[in-house]
Amino acid sequence: MNRDLVWDGCHNVRDLGGLPAGDGRRTRWGAVVRSDTPDRLTPAGWAAAAAHGVRTIIDLRTPGEHHAAPGHRPPGMTVVNVPLDRPDDPGREMYGTPLYLRPFLERWPDRCARALRAIAQAPPGGVLVHCVAGRDRTGLIAILLLALAGVAPSTILADYERSAARLRPLYALLGQPDNALRVESRLTTAGTTTSEVVLALLSTLDIETTLTAAGLTPSDLTTLRTRLTTPAP
Repeated sequence: MNRDLVWDGCHNVRDLGGLPAGDGRRTRWGAVVRSDTPDRLTPAGWAAAAAHGVRTIIDLRTPGEHHAAPGHRPPGMTVVNVPLDRPDDPGREMYGTPLYLRPFLERWPDRCARALRAIAQAPPGGVLVHCVAGRDRTGLIAILLLALAGVAPSTILADYERSAARLRPLYALLGQPDNALRVESRLTTAGTTTSEVVLALLSTLDIETTLTAAGLTPSDLTTLRTRLTTPAP
């Protein structure tokens, strides 16, 4: 099962299903998809998203990042806007790199909880979560979802790191430098790596406690886990 999806116009789309989640469970195929902005989807791309079962779109972008009209989005898809960051947030110099993940979650766990609650409360059907590149904000929400589902840290890291390769053709198409080079330079300056940052977050922070203290309810957690994982055989 190939988790990388081909939706014409997007470059960083993958299903969060098919991953081992402990106790014989696996993450459910078609439940949650992560992507870069669907603004660039062609009619064929939107048709592929609909055929994959997407019925709810969780948009993590801030106002001002929306550069396209709904376009060819099929009827029956609901968009829920849950801005994850704000233009006046302190520490924005770390945004666009893994260095932002832990400070953001510790500073604004309520925003993360709000996004997860939107996924939990979505009507039946697949949920698409996206920001602009589908790497950092979307990556943070994916990390939290997979951690709550019981996916191993090494597998969560591999999913996060996958965005660098998926986005390379997009930067080439746009005539822009590969952003992964900037990220690596920033990490080198900080004396760390993507692997160290993500694994430290997962090993030293109690994500469930952090999110429940920020307002995610036991019912939300149960709904998310039911939505995200298949029962053990």
